[in-house]
This record gives sequence, C-alpha cells and structure tokens, in this order.
Amino acid sequence: MRNATDEEGPVRSAREEALRAGAPATDPGVGVPTGTVARRLGVSPTTIRSWERRYGIGPSHRGPGRHRRWSPEDISLLDEMCRLTARGIPPAEAARSAAQGAHRTSDDGPLPARPATAGEPAAARSAPEPAHHPRPGGSRAMPLGTVRPECRGLARAAVRLDGPEVAEILRGAVDALGPVRAWTEVMMPALRAAGRKWAADGEQYVEVEHLLSWHVSAALRTAAVAPVRYREASPVLLAAMPGEQHTLPLEAVAAGMAVHGLPYRMLGAAVPPRALLDAVTRLGPSAVLLWAQSRATADPHLAREVGSASWGTAGARLDTLVATVGPGWNRHEPLTGLACPRTLEAALDLVHRAVAARAPSAADPPERKGAPCSPNG
Repeated sequence: MRNATDEEGPVRSAREEALRAGAPATDPGVGVPTGTVARRLGVSPTTIRSWERRYGIGPSHRGPGRHRRWSPEDISLLDEMCRLTARGIPPAEAARSAAQGAHRTSDDGPLPARPATAGEPAAARSAPEPAHHPRPGGSRAMPLGTVRPECRGLARAAVRLDGPEVAEILRGAVDALGPVRAWTEVMMPALRAAGRKWAADGEQYVEVEHLLSWHVSAALRTAAVAPVRYREASPVLLAAMPGEQHTLPLEAVAAGMAVHGLPYRMLGAAVPPRALLDAVTRLGPSAVLLWAQSRATADPHLAREVGSASWGTAGARLDTLVATVGPGWNRHEPLTGLACPRTLEAALDLVHRAVAARAPSAADPPERKGAPCSPNG
C-alpha cells in the first residue's frame, strides 16, 4: 500500500484522471519493461520505480506476474518528467505538470511542440519517440554524486544521446550561472562522469562523452564570441601548453571574459613555445593564462620564459602578469613571480584586475559606447 503525502495525492489523481480520459485499451502484454525504459531515458530503474511509488507516474498496464509494461504514452510522461526535473523543478511539481500535460493531450489533441533547436526539424519535437525505437545510451545512469539538478539532467540527456536537450540545458546553465560557474558546477562534473564510465566500460560510453564535449564546446564558444563591447585595454592571452589538447576550461574563461567585456586572444590547444613567446611580444597582453591539464604538459621552464618576456620601446619596457592555471601545475612548486590561481573563478578575477589596471580609465564600465569589436579581431 502506498504511503503518499498530501502533496502526492493530487499527482496520482491527475494521473488517474488522465488515464480515464479516453485512453485506448491496450493489451497488457504490449509495451516495454522498466529496464528498457530506463536505458532510453538515461535514468536508473530504481528512479522510475520511485517516481511511480511517490508520485503515481506508473505504467497504464502490468503484464502477467505484475510485471510493469510501459506504453508509448507512459514513456512520453516519463520523458517529460525527466525534462522538468533536469531544469531544477522539484519532482512532485514536475509530476503534477507532466500528468496535467498528458490530460490536456488526451482532451485536446497533441500539445504544441516546443521550438526546434537550430538545425533540428520542427517535427522532431512534435511527438514522443515510439517505444520500439529506444534512443541509444548506456545500460545505466552515470554516477554523479551530489551535483546541481542541471548537471544531473545534462548527464541523463547525454546518455540517451538527446543532443537538442543537451544544448538547451547548457544554454540555460550559461545564462543563469555565467560560463565559468556553468563549467565548474554543471559541465565538468558531467564530463568527468562520462569519462569514468568510458574508462570502466570501454567503448560503450565514447559516443556519450564525444556528444557531450561537442555541445559543451559549442555552448562556451557561442558565449565567447557574442557581439559585446570590450574594454579598451591590452587583451589577455589564453594558451594551452605545448602538447596540451584539453582546452574546454580555457574556453570557459574566454566566455566569462566576454560576458564581462574583457578583451582576450585565444590561441587554443598545444601552442608551440616559439609561437607562444612571439605572440606575447607582439601583443603586449595585460595577462597570459597558461593552461595545463596534466603534469606532463606543465612546463615550468617555458612559463618562466613567458614571465620574463617584455616589449615596448627602450627605456619603457612593460611586463605582463603570467598565471599558470589547471591541475597540471598543482604537482609543481609555485613559480616565483608568476600567479597560480587554483580555480577558474580566481583566474577570471585575476585577469579582470589586470585588464582594469591597463585600461585608459580604470573607472570606465566594461561596456562602452561605439561599435562592437571582436575579442580575437
């Protein structure tokens, strides 16, 4: 017998009413089992059973032996539940909303589809995917620990390879939290969980990690190249150390700088030493961020060379702030004369102050009158 709170009662009632509202009779043997539904949605079977027990989000029919059999309408209801909880809506409220949506659909026909993502046909969102064509994904949800609801929803969408939903969650996270916090609290934990699953299960989760990485980079780069007015100051140079291919954290910093109107130049992955030193002397940057993900790519000697570089006319040489950023530097001794921020938030604050110090007027706001300019132009 269910132990339901007063809040859960209306949820069950709405669900039961929706099922009574003209739903066609279905053969109890028709439908898919809970494990198949869980794989499709990127959640665990335990989560689905918990939603059924607490909020009445259960299958319309059961097969012999009380085995749950989920119809396409049932799966559509669970899919909506996943989308709502992924955006931070409490499960009880999400269950009520999903059940009410199912009731409106049965009374008035299908609900209008949400706007399609760029490049996605509008019809792709107009109806639930048939139950006999489950979306590919892992055999179980990725373990995440204690994370934000957006991160959990992002991981679920990635497991079921729902690219449009991944993109939508990422856009919302960047808008709500800012690029750096979105990276730290939403994107990075999901990517780490995908990486752990990849390492544990071999090739099974490569597609999940690749899809997620692509969309994370797209979200960050979209924010980084948005047309804004940049402060009139020497730019900040962002570069990964030679041999370093991981640049998503640098892309998060670049996007964070764009949000604050701080000019930057992004050199990206694996910048050769000569090219890096040449860029420093040519640009005369306000600051240089040197990213290293692993200890093997962190090169203290090159970092010192960058820190000793100077430019300008004789007698008026200028020095730059050089900061070593990333976990690859953590196993090295701090380098004298160089900044060593431990987090991306600290690095962003550091370069913000460096740019302000080089600006014509440190009191001027980041957004200035005049035509927008490109951070990399």
